Amino acid sequence: MRLRALLETDALGLRLLGGAGELDRTVRGVMTTDLRDPSRYLTGGELVLSGLAWRRDAADSEPFVRILAAAGVAGLAAGEAELGAVPEDLVEACRLHRMPLFAVNETVAFATITEHIVRQVSGERAGDLAAVVDRHRRLMTSGPAGGGPEVVLDLLTSDLSLSAWVLSPTGRRVAGSGPLAGPVAAALAGHHLAAGRTGRRGPHRAVVDGTAYALFPVPHTGRTPAPGLRDARESVLSDWLLAVEADAGDWPAERLDLLQGVTQLIAVERERRDAARTVRRRLAQEVLELVQAGAASTEIAARLRVAAPVLLPGPAAAPHWQIVVARVEWSGAHGPAAGGAAAQALLEEILVDPAATGPDSADRIAVAYTDEEAVALVPLPASAGARKAGEERAGEEGAGEEGAGEERTDAAAGGGPELLADSLLAAVREPLSAGLADDGRLTIGVSAAVHSADGLRGALEEARHARRVAAARPGRVCAAGHHELASHVLLLPFVPDDVRRAFTARLLDPLRAYDRRHRAELIPTLEAFLDCDGSWTRCAARLHLHVNTLRYRVGRIEQLTGRDLSRLEDKLDFFLALRMS
Repeated sequence: MRLRALLETDALGLRLLGGAGELDRTVRGVMTTDLRDPSRYLTGGELVLSGLAWRRDAADSEPFVRILAAAGVAGLAAGEAELGAVPEDLVEACRLHRMPLFAVNETVAFATITEHIVRQVSGERAGDLAAVVDRHRRLMTSGPAGGGPEVVLDLLTSDLSLSAWVLSPTGRRVAGSGPLAGPVAAALAGHHLAAGRTGRRGPHRAVVDGTAYALFPVPHTGRTPAPGLRDARESVLSDWLLAVEADAGDWPAERLDLLQGVTQLIAVERERRDAARTVRRRLAQEVLELVQAGAASTEIAARLRVAAPVLLPGPAAAPHWQIVVARVEWSGAHGPAAGGAAAQALLEEILVDPAATGPDSADRIAVAYTDEEAVALVPLPASAGARKAGEERAGEEGAGEEGAGEERTDAAAGGGPELLADSLLAAVREPLSAGLADDGRLTIGVSAAVHSADGLRGALEEARHARRVAAARPGRVCAAGHHELASHVLLLPFVPDDVRRAFTARLLDPLRAYDRRHRAELIPTLEAFLDCDGSWTRCAARLHLHVNTLRYRVGRIEQLTGRDLSRLEDKLDFFLALRMS
């Protein structure tokens, strides 16, 4: 279709601001973005829709338009909802680069323009997938009964014999035309994130367990593609992907274009799901602000009573609550910078219960964010035995801080299973490490469960402290839980580096040097001996050694270090040195 045809469609609310001589350009697709550099999503021929959130001042317009022109886009349509009239500097930049520019009336949704272009482009192309796109458009516009992205993926399978899945950036299966093993999904998400960080345009090719897949990024749609995300590094961490079990290297351009159309329809469905999260995010934000402001327990409890049925639908109950704090930090020329919006998007994926069912398995996750961190308010279902006690407590909320020390609970005390820090990251560490690459870190802290408003302030501080413990560890993706705050693990990360080096060198360097010269394995022997609580027989069995050989090695350790491993103090010193090394 031509740009001219869009201008002549009154329902789209487009007004030409420049480029009248370029209206015969062919439109091959549509892309909604507010990234300052959207080049990795552009393949050429698109009409780019933008709410102009990328524009901070007049100097930003020319570089943005230059990127669009270099990518070969057909034109730019700027929304008037955020800034009102389209800035004159953008009009001038489009004139300079011969880029047709349209203004979009604030009453017209970008999704309306997207669906119109996809429908028209698909209808004008002869090809096997055109009917699939058009049929799915009708199903999706009919509302929830249409089945969402599952329907279009089923049609890809039945009409084209293509197996396809929609995956989140953590590898969570959002929709799919069949089963997909968890490790495979995680690997595909990792490939997608790594490719996105390079700035290469999709589709990306990935081979997992000998099978080739084509990975199509599913960009955000709407007036602001990802509110709060500041740059491409963060947007990569929030994008869904469409994984197709095929090698798209030899596909004709028409089929690639039509698959891009499918991703745009899936993006519309994602916009609807994101809109459903708005209420939960607002509830979390309100609770967080009350807790941080030191509001009265009665006020916080009232807000929790509003949040509980929204986050945990079902029979009336007094749920327990956990706080999870996450922080995404980026290194750069100006020092580290934190991204709270990126952390919010990741927490909403990480906290999803894999066993949950329904149209959106993240229904009970409420995540707020500040500039530096994201804070999740997670309800834990109370068991039937604890429900009555919870209801009795509801009338006593806000009696003051008395009894605050009794707010801690766990599964045995009547709450549902607690979130554990290590298990949260088990399935997502690999893909997220690829997305964070060499300049990003994700750290998470998890509080204990509390059963009322009185405990939330302490839970928030506990989660933040646990996150700082996680931040002191090596690795791109780290987490710590409240259980670790009552052991030596809490203290070790905060020992100054020079003290750590001196302490470990004094105890362990003689053993390391001896191991290098004689291959004596004194360090592994010391670790096993301490892990077996100094038991000669158990340690010898673990190391597959004769007890006399073990005694010889321990004697050599004592000789080299001047320590006595029969003394508790020396055992403790060695234990801490190994942990800090």
